[in-house]
Amino acid sequence: MTDASAAPEPASTDSSLEEDVHEQKAVRLAKRERLIEKRADAGGGAFPVGVPVTHTIPALRAEYGELEAGAETGVIVGVAGRVVFSRNTGKLCFATLQAGDGSRIQAMISLANVGEESLADWKEYVDLGDHVFVHGEVISSRRGELSIMADDWTIAAKAILPLPNAYSELSEEGRVRSRYLDLIVREQARNTVRARAAVNASLRSTFTSHDYLEVETPMLQVQHGGASARPFITHSNAFDTELYLRIAPELYLKRAVVGGIERVYEINRNFRNEGADSTHSPEFAMLEAYQAYGDYNQMAALTQELVQNAAIAVAGSTTVTWADGTEYELGGEWDRISMYESLSAASGRTVTPQDSVEDLIAFAQENDVDLPPQATHGKLVEELWEHFVKGDLVRPTFVMDFPVDTSPLVREHRSIAGVVEKWDLYIRGFELATGYSELVDPVIQRERFVEQAKLAARGDVEAMPVDEEFLRALEHGMPPSGGMGMGIDRLLMAITGLGIRETILFPLVK
Repeated sequence: MTDASAAPEPASTDSSLEEDVHEQKAVRLAKRERLIEKRADAGGGAFPVGVPVTHTIPALRAEYGELEAGAETGVIVGVAGRVVFSRNTGKLCFATLQAGDGSRIQAMISLANVGEESLADWKEYVDLGDHVFVHGEVISSRRGELSIMADDWTIAAKAILPLPNAYSELSEEGRVRSRYLDLIVREQARNTVRARAAVNASLRSTFTSHDYLEVETPMLQVQHGGASARPFITHSNAFDTELYLRIAPELYLKRAVVGGIERVYEINRNFRNEGADSTHSPEFAMLEAYQAYGDYNQMAALTQELVQNAAIAVAGSTTVTWADGTEYELGGEWDRISMYESLSAASGRTVTPQDSVEDLIAFAQENDVDLPPQATHGKLVEELWEHFVKGDLVRPTFVMDFPVDTSPLVREHRSIAGVVEKWDLYIRGFELATGYSELVDPVIQRERFVEQAKLAARGDVEAMPVDEEFLRALEHGMPPSGGMGMGIDRLLMAITGLGIRETILFPLVK
């Protein structure tokens, strides 16, 4: 057995580990050259164009996983996988081949079945991390391990670098920067990818059951809008103009509603030039949906259904188990609380939509609450609410009825002066989704945009500009509508208990 095909011993220092990797790379590159020379005529070498796979490892495990120890099937297959374990003895070599989903099968390379030269080649050329094709009979070893007794084999792709140290897990930073290695060595990483796919499929299925249509809207926009956020700016050479990466698809989806697509949604990528932390990423996946003749109450019910169906798709139940072992219940009817009423109850001071900015600033300072930049009534109320209420939310909770000035795209409340019909959904202590009764009056919408423009002129980099094209669309008549938006990455966080960088397959890192 060569050193390169064994699990490396723990390195004492980073420098010694780097030296060991450098030495292994040199050895493997030399093997690559010899393989190319040896198999040039056969068209194989270290990276053949293909191998004659007849079965996958998961399919073989599903069909033959219960074979008794020592059983022979007489079934001949061709299978390929990555070598994650190798043990070479005199006349018999063993290797564990791993498929992309993490399922494994043993390959047995014996002198009697492949011959002396082929066995010697296996010992010389095969290392951990290589992709290998084996052809032979499906059997169960004497120890009861599902195996392929090979009569032929070939390297399908030579790994030039070794797999990570078998004696220590990748650090979080290492997992994020080298997700491909994370997927090879860690089951949780593979499960998260599959959970995300199951969530997206569930979301689409739920929307289809409610007669929604999925559409795509521009990611490059001449004017950013649809949310209060700082955009990324780029330049189009073709148009010789500045463009903005989408911060939200809202204004285009509402154009679709104006055009008669009365139930519409999009699962999209958004970009916000803001901070990154455990719940925020500059690039993230977002779901937005709009329903003509609906309101924020209907969108809350739809959102609850979307989340609960997604949990069932991943966990088989609305009771999910997080990565740390904690069970969390997403089932049942979720609580709905008023922002102003819950703030008043938690703070011991009655807070109303009519409170002045000066009074709210004084109240915030009394309680050591950081003042938001460009403080307005709404921003102060939301900061105070986060200080007094947010941390005590345990169950999934809709926080209802927000200040007007922080919600420029939302209809005023039908019965409560000074607030709008908006909710935020909190799960696990973070905001997962938001929903509106949409503002469809173009006159009021213009007034709101103008107020936002004034904030921008005073230095608020997150304020929305006046979008004349969107206002023109509203002037053609948009029916009363409900809308909602939900972070896909955060939905995975709520179901799995992971941080945002774990739920994104390839997150942005410096």
